[in-house]
Amino acid sequence: MTADDTLDTLGLLCPLPVLKARKRLKGLSSGAVLRVLTSDPAALVDIPHFCHESGHELVATQDMPDGSHAFFIRRA
Repeated sequence: MTADDTLDTLGLLCPLPVLKARKRLKGLSSGAVLRVLTSDPAALVDIPHFCHESGHELVATQDMPDGSHAFFIRRA
């Protein structure tokens, strides 16, 4: 999966990955895809919930070999 921008939130805990994703998405044009890298276990629930509530599309989720996750979010 390709992304237009990447946000590295590795090492940050809830709610920072979601707050930083929201801020970064505001700067992207509609339809752009943001890749969010996170090691926060709560992000598995928080990011899909954020997308659902804000109208953005969670395109894909990847489990990384180091235990972190990558979320691909298409801006509404």
